[in-house]
Amino acid sequence: MDRSPATAMPQGLPRKIKLAFILQALIGSIAITLGILLAGLAVRHVVLEQRMQREADDYWDGRKRDPAYPLPRTSTTRGHFVPTGASDSVLPAQMRGVDSGLHNLPGGGRVVLVDRRESGSFYLVYSTSLIDEAILYTGLFSLLFSLLTTYLISWHTYRTSKRLVSPVSWLANVVSQWDPRDPDTSLIEPIKFPYDPGSEVRRLSSALSGLAERVSDFVQRERDFTRDASHELRTPLTVIRVATDLMLADPDTPVRAQRSLLRVQRAGRDMEAVIDAFLILARESDVEPQSEEFAVRDIVDNEMERILPLLNGKPVELHLYDEGGPRLTAPPHALGVMVANLLSNAVRFTDSGRIDVRLGRDSIEIRDTGIGMSVETLTKAFTPFYRADFSAGDGKGMGLSIVRRLGERFGWPVTLTSAPGQGTTAVIRFKPGLPQPPAPPPSAPVPRVPEA
Repeated sequence: MDRSPATAMPQGLPRKIKLAFILQALIGSIAITLGILLAGLAVRHVVLEQRMQREADDYWDGRKRDPAYPLPRTSTTRGHFVPTGASDSVLPAQMRGVDSGLHNLPGGGRVVLVDRRESGSFYLVYSTSLIDEAILYTGLFSLLFSLLTTYLISWHTYRTSKRLVSPVSWLANVVSQWDPRDPDTSLIEPIKFPYDPGSEVRRLSSALSGLAERVSDFVQRERDFTRDASHELRTPLTVIRVATDLMLADPDTPVRAQRSLLRVQRAGRDMEAVIDAFLILARESDVEPQSEEFAVRDIVDNEMERILPLLNGKPVELHLYDEGGPRLTAPPHALGVMVANLLSNAVRFTDSGRIDVRLGRDSIEIRDTGIGMSVETLTKAFTPFYRADFSAGDGKGMGLSIVRRLGERFGWPVTLTSAPGQGTTAVIRFKPGLPQPPAPPPSAPVPRVPEA
């Protein structure tokens, strides 16, 4: 069932408040019950001790006046007297050998006070049923009254807190349903609140409205920049590409100039690919770039051809091993930028040896025999603008950062393993479950030779 923002109130905060008050009421109830129980036991002991001690004092005062003063005999008390030196065998068995003071007798419901003086020992037995009932009823009434008062206060406080929190919950629910690219701030105007928001919530609503407007302006500026950059940056590149094509088509163009023009064209294509990569990264994640199906082998071949001029004058061999490269559906220039950056790094930091590119069914592996990286450098390799070797002036420290960000965008994670003096291995892995053609037999390495 569809629920409007006014009724779809999140229960997180109100539920936590309810649980807090329930827990508070339970703890309060336990504390009150234990307090009343302990207080009742303490009062019972004090009252019995004082009551029976007064009875004993009265008996001793009467005995001073009259040695034949009668022992207490009532419905709740019974006295016994044992002269000094006499046997206590005349006493009931449960009172024999009892020390001075107040004691509970076996069987419950009776206590005995033993008061010894020079003339003898006085035993006063008291039935506690009446005082126990009085303390019980008083304690129960106090307990019920205290619990009822606690529950009423907790309920009232909870209702008050809920009324205070409800506007915040409603506001949080409405804001959570905003489209972050185009938030509708009119939904949180004070007149739209189903509850009295209060001054604090009004200020919060106003602050959220201002923030949403600034975010909308920022998103719009980003969209405008992406659109304008896409057009304005491609226009001069198109001019360069057309001009170089015309000059290459001119038969009077010298051979050396043609080589330079080819490099200009490659640089223009590289720049266009990098611009496309930046524009892809600048787009919102739910806006898919233009994709097409392509063979990974074609991209790798193209990027290896472009990288060959960088190997001129270097004793470095470049080999390709095709073990069944997959076909992907994605922007091909995004993968081209990733491969180009990894190859450029391999060439830049390999002065001699070899660079092997291995195409697997779900990966591209680029291994070089260059200078390698330390553990510290390896942990910072993907950090933007980080460069371990500042003597290499042709790098800006952005290549690996772009590679990782593009890999995260398309689900192609990139990993690096390296050791100083042993070279570096970079691996691009593709999403599992891609439909793959039957694996061809491993091909012999295809060497690439730089142009003379």
